Amino acid sequence: MEIEPNSIDHFKLYSQLELQEFADKFVFRSPESSTEGFSVSRYDGNIEKLNGDMSFGKPSKVSTIYGVAGTIRLLAGSHILLITSRKEVGNYLGFPIFRVMSMKFLSCNEASRHLTRQEKRDEVYFMNLLTIVESTPGLYYSYETDITVNLQRRCNLAKGWMSKPVWKQADPRFVWNKNLLEELIENKLDGFIVPLLQGSFQIGHLKLKDSPATIALISRRCTRRLGTRMWRRGANLEGDVANFIETEQLLEFEGFRSSFLQIRGSIPLLWEQIVDLSYKPRLNIIDHEETPKVVERHFHDLLQRYGHVVAVDLTNKQGDEGLLSAAYATEIQKLSSVRYVSFDFHHCCGGSNFDNIQLLYDQIAEDFEKNGYFLIDTEEKIILEQRGVIRSNCIDCLDRTNVTQSYLARKSLDSQLQRLGALSSNECISMFTEDFEIFKTMWVEQGDEISLEYSGTHALKRDLVRYGKQTMTGLIQDGMSAISRYFLNNFQDGIRQDAADLISGRYSVNRDSPSPFQNNGFDSLSYLPVASALLIGGLTVTTITIHQGRNTNTILSSALCAGVTAGIMALVKSNGRQICSRPRLCGLL
Repeated sequence: MEIEPNSIDHFKLYSQLELQEFADKFVFRSPESSTEGFSVSRYDGNIEKLNGDMSFGKPSKVSTIYGVAGTIRLLAGSHILLITSRKEVGNYLGFPIFRVMSMKFLSCNEASRHLTRQEKRDEVYFMNLLTIVESTPGLYYSYETDITVNLQRRCNLAKGWMSKPVWKQADPRFVWNKNLLEELIENKLDGFIVPLLQGSFQIGHLKLKDSPATIALISRRCTRRLGTRMWRRGANLEGDVANFIETEQLLEFEGFRSSFLQIRGSIPLLWEQIVDLSYKPRLNIIDHEETPKVVERHFHDLLQRYGHVVAVDLTNKQGDEGLLSAAYATEIQKLSSVRYVSFDFHHCCGGSNFDNIQLLYDQIAEDFEKNGYFLIDTEEKIILEQRGVIRSNCIDCLDRTNVTQSYLARKSLDSQLQRLGALSSNECISMFTEDFEIFKTMWVEQGDEISLEYSGTHALKRDLVRYGKQTMTGLIQDGMSAISRYFLNNFQDGIRQDAADLISGRYSVNRDSPSPFQNNGFDSLSYLPVASALLIGGLTVTTITIHQGRNTNTILSSALCAGVTAGIMALVKSNGRQICSRPRLCGLL
């Protein structure tokens, strides 16, 4: 039987809802209590809490859903985001965790006001964005507890914290649908409000020496600078950075629980890398008078939340990356409270030299051990607290960062298992083949999931995590992922960025505001097929004329076609930024 949301021990959401569709409204009820629910008008999207056992007649359709993720208003009306399928993926601190498998928007705009021609065009684009949102990867939640707050912080919160509604328990930084929940919160529908976390959740069961242990890996993506790989780089003026993720490795052994936190995030300067059809677009550091303050704001926030910070910079020391790294080092070294460590990952660990990551550990070992980890006993008494955190970054904060974090997580896990007596002082997890494989697989799959959310592809360098070296199969997979990233970054990420800006509330739809498309003047989507057709046509004609013979006319024709094709290629390349998919709703900062 479903426990009511006012449970004494902890607040619990309704885990299953009945959706009843009527001509004028949608009604959401809990199967456990017909008096609990709310209705949404199909005409204007207004929400009303059900008052007692209200009856609206016979619905035209009845279906089961697993949560309401929020609402959003566009030009023509309101839309409700539903969780239509889910999968239980494990437990976090004893509470079941679910992954969203599918979502769907219900439209409530049957009495929409008359739209102008431009507004109709805008609405079509906004609706396309909602379709992209429906397929958002890596969303997790629990009906019985918040999963956005790490174990150490949970244990330091006031008694009775878990009796609050789940959305009030949550860390707003990590609530993916925070902007969508406002109307549900205003209507006091606490039992129906499902905070979603974007990131990753992995769980593994270790055997060790016949002493079972459970390890969970949960990554929490921050929503303050949400977006795609090329269109959300660096920091904004408030100091929030792109691809900021808190990763918690949680160990449960014989009633003891320990937690180890790491963070990652883009280099906290104002910088950009605008796609222009080249494989690796140039990095551009934005010269801004607020840059020192941006870096200071970013690290002040981290120091307040995590304690001592060691900033590990894994970028190259040559080329554009080298210039960005040098600028970062200059700014961060002005902060006496933060330790900066530069480690050129590609130079030191390239090829099959992954063991050289020990050189990085040697540099930070003292701080790493001093920071420690969090540990509570069987009675939830705090034994140890983590006093600081390693903040890792490369350029994307994906591949090199994931390899490095998995290595540090293994070091911490060894220390925890030794402290709890699961391993002796001269043993480590890598000595237990089956358990070590579980550990590595968790980190590989977590890296893939985080990479899919930011870049659209699986992570690179997965072999370094799984095998400690690069394999031929891994190189081929990396090559395929790199090609996919190139295509997505150049031709799809603009619209994906708009979807992120719309759903996060960074862009608000308002009929009183001018259309975001009126002044664009250049539609990259319409020019791309033309450019592609010209290039393919030119190459085809050139190839045909070359194979027709070697007389003077043929040679001249081939040369002419080749020249025209080369000219088209140069024209396309010079206009690469215009041809590539670009966000239309918001600026870079």
